Amino acid sequence: MNNYENYLSPYSWRYGSEDMRHLWSEVHKRRLWRKIWVALAEVQGDYGLVNHEQVADLRRFADQVDVQRALQIESQIHHDLMAELKSFAEDAAVGGSILHLGATSADIEDNADVLRTRQALSLILEKLHELLLIFAKAAERWAELPLMGYTHLQPAEPTTLGYRFALYAQDLLMDWEDLRQVNRNLRGKGFKGAVGTGASFAELIGRENLNEFELKLSAKLNLPFFPATSQVYPRKQDYRILCSLAGLGISLYKFAFDLRILQSPAFGELAEPFSDKQVGSSAMPFKRNPINAEKIDSLARSLAQFPRQAWDNAALSALERTLDDSANRRSMLPEAFLITDELLVVAQRIVEGLVIDEKAIRYNLDRYGTFSSIERVLMALVAAGADRQVMHERLRELSMQAWRSIENQEKNPLIELIAKEPMFLNYVEADNLRILMDVDQYIGNAPQNALALGDSIRKALDA
Repeated sequence: MNNYENYLSPYSWRYGSEDMRHLWSEVHKRRLWRKIWVALAEVQGDYGLVNHEQVADLRRFADQVDVQRALQIESQIHHDLMAELKSFAEDAAVGGSILHLGATSADIEDNADVLRTRQALSLILEKLHELLLIFAKAAERWAELPLMGYTHLQPAEPTTLGYRFALYAQDLLMDWEDLRQVNRNLRGKGFKGAVGTGASFAELIGRENLNEFELKLSAKLNLPFFPATSQVYPRKQDYRILCSLAGLGISLYKFAFDLRILQSPAFGELAEPFSDKQVGSSAMPFKRNPINAEKIDSLARSLAQFPRQAWDNAALSALERTLDDSANRRSMLPEAFLITDELLVVAQRIVEGLVIDEKAIRYNLDRYGTFSSIERVLMALVAAGADRQVMHERLRELSMQAWRSIENQEKNPLIELIAKEPMFLNYVEADNLRILMDVDQYIGNAPQNALALGDSIRKALDA
């Protein structure tokens, strides 16, 4: 139970799922430490260093973590792993005496960190898999719904809602591929002792057995090891992990940022779900703020900072290892994964409950989209024999006239201005000019590409 009398990290109760919080809990970490100690003892038993009774005793107590007892010991010796080791040894009276034989702290801690990083990545990939399918469905469902596209936050040319979803989905698919590759390439430190040479284990089992010894431990933990390490596994691996998580943050940030723009009354096209009893503002009861999209952007900004910290940890670890990464890694890895977890959960909630105002979409398209059809009219006029420069100037003049009408809150008159322009009627009939100005037809192959992207996502996820 949380004690609200003292500071609590919001990641310990507000952000992230219970499953992700469990993976980064003290209890789970210490159980992994004990699992690794047991695996080490089992393999050392193959070399006559540990007997069956000792191994059986260690297995019996491997899950019985007592954090309070370990913290009590740590308050005296000021070493968290040694405190857990002593607590384990107290529990396992028969096997405790051979625990940690030949190992250094990082042989246990680093392998445990990689094991839970892999578990956390699997959870992220599972949620990203689900979110990708949701975005693919949205891209397909709205593939043909035309709406106004914007560049520089100014009306540009029409696109479709499905194609816009396809852009978000395409980014997320790249994130999926990056995270899968990172997960496949994860490596543990292995069991190489204080500076990575394995000298302590060579003294126990003979140098000629070191490769076999590590291979057995790798198989037991189902974890490949780096062939060369210092006291710790290369901290560049942390950098790769965090860059991939931050990359996912980029994709979700853009989606949420776009939604915040489109939910504003000036656009009014999309809105995140808003419950009946939800409060938008303590001062302004009418407000319907995009709080979930804003939360995504806020947390993603924090996530973006972690690769910088991981870069420093990797670059500034002098020689075979310094301890100046230890304290920040206690929060860096858990918080990065908890943020990513929360981003995925909130993004799914938004997309599944997204409110789409087709009337507002139509209004904006009619108001601004007509201007984008001018290019079609110009090409048709020139193809019919008109002077391009003369036609371009007249179209510009009529466009400015239409803009003034819009600024006066009047309906966009551009279609009729063009359809009735004598200069144009010498080359193209009025009905054909109106057809050319049909903005719904000026969307290129956006629908087809949106549908194709949805199909590509399903194939990638099934591969």
